[in-house]
Amino acid sequence: MNRRNRASIVHQIRYALRHPHRVPPHLKRLTRDAWLRLSTRDHVGYYRAVMKSDTARSSEAAVGSKSHKRWLVLGQMQFDYLTRHGLKPEHRMLEIGCGNLRAGRLFINYLDTGNYYGIDISPDILLSAQDVLVSHGLRDKLPHLTMVKNLRFDFLPDEMFDVVHAHSVFSHSPLHVIEECFQHIGRIMRPGGWFDFTFDRTEGKEHQVLREDFYYRTETLVALAEKHGLHAVFMDDWELLPHKQSKIRVTLPDGGTAPAVPQRRRAKR
Repeated sequence: MNRRNRASIVHQIRYALRHPHRVPPHLKRLTRDAWLRLSTRDHVGYYRAVMKSDTARSSEAAVGSKSHKRWLVLGQMQFDYLTRHGLKPEHRMLEIGCGNLRAGRLFINYLDTGNYYGIDISPDILLSAQDVLVSHGLRDKLPHLTMVKNLRFDFLPDEMFDVVHAHSVFSHSPLHVIEECFQHIGRIMRPGGWFDFTFDRTEGKEHQVLREDFYYRTETLVALAEKHGLHAVFMDDWELLPHKQSKIRVTLPDGGTAPAVPQRRRAKR
């Protein structure tokens, strides 16, 4: 993993000189994203608008797959990794940012009926997920697909999931969104459960590009998880797979329960 800052002017100029054919699409994306930032209230609203725009062109490209073949490969890679690392059919699983079920279709088919829960901030990509359910004959597996507006998991019961999974979610999330997830994820994890997530890793200065792509140091995310009573471990063997992101696994301390999430007090009138 190198130290380059993709947000720096120097990097962008060098990249443009090496790949001049990519400049017009980048400028188009820059214009679109500037408008979406001005017309939305927060990051979730902004990225929901991004997904709406991307899904209108291609639901598979919207989740980061440039071709159907790549969509299949990335889904299979996620599935194979989790089944090698402890996922069992009897487990109840939550997939954060399930998208159009690139990997979810495999999890749904593998897990016992009713054990898959997928959430996403984009209604458009969830409609595409329904199409995938139909085309892959998975309706009888009774998956649960839900749109959310944050990562507080308020509608889910305590200690519900053995496995939580988030692929290419934190790579598009500012730090306060990740912290919101860490603050609440322990409540819905069962003792002995685990939470795997990928992220774009840098060993240099942490940065973002167009408020869509965020690059973090491993120690930043590990410390943030520990701040909220969670144990985080960098998954070295994920680095051997053909994917540009890195992976961390979060567990509850000593396999127990997470600390209680402090409740917000209502302001006195």
